[in-house]
This record gives sequence, structure tokens and C-alpha cells, in this order.
Amino acid sequence: GNLLENAAKFSPAGSAIEIRESGGVITVRDHGVGFTPSDIPSVFRRFYRSDSARALPGSGLGLAIVAQVAAECGGAVSAQNAEDGGAIVTLALRDQPQSDVITRSGVEAE
Repeated sequence: GNLLENAAKFSPAGSAIEIRESGGVITVRDHGVGFTPSDIPSVFRRFYRSDSARALPGSGLGLAIVAQVAAECGGAVSAQNAEDGGAIVTLALRDQPQSDVITRSGVEAE
């Protein structure tokens, strides 16, 4: 949710948001202004708001939540600018082996 909400918030009205998934890697691309180079190292920090984001509603928690969920799942998240404008955020989730599917009390899920 937070990843898509950010893409929609920073995209011009009517522009496409591209979502791709392949092998546990989800890529979301918008066609907004993108990130400034100095913002990229900080976009996943809690309460961080870039100068361009301050004019829009938000708390600066959206991408921080995405990063926290990724880390808790053994994955990773990254941000970059698209060559022709906009932002690309990539969420890579760790593959879960079938043997990891266990419910409480050690009983395997059906």
C-alpha cells in the first residue's frame, strides 16, 4: 500500500504507475519528478521528507514502513531515478522454502 500510495502521490494526474513482479522482486515506477541525488540515501528513514514532498500531505513514514517490512521478511528495498524521469523503487523479498510454512505449536499448515 505505502509503495503504491507514494507513487500515486508524486505522479502527475493521469500518468501511469508501472508495477512489475518477477521472482519475488516487485518494481514500482512513477513518472513524477524522481529523487534528488542527495535524497536517495535518506528516503527510507522514518519521518524523512524531501523538499519536493513538503508541499504534499504525508508524515514521511511510507517508505520507512516499506523498508521495515522488507527487512523483517529478509528482503531489501532500493530507490533510484528512471533515466527518462520519475522514480523507481524495488522491493526484493526473500524466497521462503516450503519447509518454513509452519503454524503455532509446530504443526505444519494444511
